Amino acid sequence: MTDTPAIPEDTSPEVAADAVAEPAGRKRPKPGERRVQILQTLAHMLEQPGADRITTAALAGKLDVSEAALYRHFASKAQMFEGLIEFIEQSVFTLVNQITERETSGVVQAQKILTVLLQFGEKNPGMTRVMVGDALVFENERLVARMNQFFDRIESQLRQSLRSAAEAAGSSTPTVDANAQASVLTGFAVGRLQRYARSGFKRVPTEHLDAALRLLVG
Repeated sequence: MTDTPAIPEDTSPEVAADAVAEPAGRKRPKPGERRVQILQTLAHMLEQPGADRITTAALAGKLDVSEAALYRHFASKAQMFEGLIEFIEQSVFTLVNQITERETSGVVQAQKILTVLLQFGEKNPGMTRVMVGDALVFENERLVARMNQFFDRIESQLRQSLRSAAEAAGSSTPTVDANAQASVLTGFAVGRLQRYARSGFKRVPTEHLDAALRLLVG
């Protein structure tokens, strides 16, 4: 299995919160830099116990700016969460595309897709709460719909990979087989991410992963 690449510090919303603090006398950040700082801080706050609902007032307080300053960069809190979701989509599907381009075996593709998805969640706990919807309970419904679409895309790619594997294995019903297996694998991934978030990030999603994938994929 290939490890998920480290997320670059200048683009990841998971950079440590103390990176947001501005030393005395430091030049005011550029607009693009401030947007990244806002997303970094929001993601970090989502890692904390009891972060059921993060207000813009609390977020502004963490950044030591006014709420009005936040709205100069994002039209709403929903737009901030959309920024996190865009980061999740871009990060994960860039890796998924690399896997499907490099690997010819459908089984290996499926194994690696599940691996990078769970590794991403493990390395980005705040993002995991967005992925499984816990952080979106009190937010705009379109955010939940967008995360559902994310997992639909994962399942669709798994179906494609597993169909080719079923055909190579001589299955008489490759589409049926692939659809069923992709559904099981997607449910497994979502369950692992939910357990990680709801255990306070103690039960890592990659726990016994190689053994689990051998049972589920072969």
